[in-house]
Amino acid sequence: MPQDYSEAARWYRKAAEQGHAGGQVGLGLMYLTGRGVPQDHAEALRWFRKAAEQGEAIAQLTLGSMYEEGRGARQDYAEAVRWYREAAEQGDDNGQFALGLMYNNGRGVKQDYAEALRWYRKAADQGNAAAQSNLGVMYAKGQGVPQDYAEAVRWYRKAADQGHADAQTDLGVMYAKGQGVRRTTPRPPAGPAKPPTRGTLVPRPSSVRCTRKAKGCRRTTLLLSPGFAKPPTRGSPPPRATSVTCTPTAKGRRKDYVEAHMWLSLAASRTSGDDQKKFADARELLAKKMTAQQMAEAQRRAREWKPKSGENTGTSRMK
Repeated sequence: MPQDYSEAARWYRKAAEQGHAGGQVGLGLMYLTGRGVPQDHAEALRWFRKAAEQGEAIAQLTLGSMYEEGRGARQDYAEAVRWYREAAEQGDDNGQFALGLMYNNGRGVKQDYAEALRWYRKAADQGNAAAQSNLGVMYAKGQGVPQDYAEAVRWYRKAADQGHADAQTDLGVMYAKGQGVRRTTPRPPAGPAKPPTRGTLVPRPSSVRCTRKAKGCRRTTLLLSPGFAKPPTRGSPPPRATSVTCTPTAKGRRKDYVEAHMWLSLAASRTSGDDQKKFADARELLAKKMTAQQMAEAQRRAREWKPKSGENTGTSRMK
């Protein structure tokens, strides 16, 4: 059967005029897009409202979007929030994301990062990639929660694995800066170590806990290296340095240019125009810091990457 939008609109109208919510949504979409009927946002709004008042979540979401953008009616953020909330409270993940965005930006409601976070999390837990990405931003910036780079990376990765370009870029930046991530590629091999000269101090780890309470630190006791210092007299302890230093273990703080380059490449391949140029430029700047071997590995990972399917990628991002 050939595609026929006019005939589709005719049957949607028959159902819509009998009060069928699905028919009302279908007819509203035809007026919204101008398929089978002349495009008419006001008429689309009228039919979406009828379906929304019957509890149809997709109609509530679309109605909210039209009020937010001022299509078919005067722009009205408060009315947009009202309809987004109706959809969100039914468990619609896009409605939850949209409501979170309104709280995030202070549109139609007082700006409230904690409330934005709450709605993003509801949507993110259902697999909404846009909500996962924005949740990552909030953890990275410490908005509504204590700043937590590791948690930001966790949510960026969930969205990035679904192909969300913004999240892929943000994840790439986290790897480039070494924020909240662990190195996934080995460091370039170090050159041969030079033997210590006579009397040099050699760091040796001690089992004694660090006197300063610093997470991820280890105590380092400095001893004169054996064979190069004057031997101690019988029964005397080995000479020790008087100071104790705490050396960060750098857990979760290692830059990984290979992983960063991969995510920036993926983001550039999934966008166009100014966004694509921005991601490509960031990738090229990073490439200048990489070896040929690292570049080859990053390109291999980008070629072999496959998005996780079956989850909602969402439609928008923080503004």
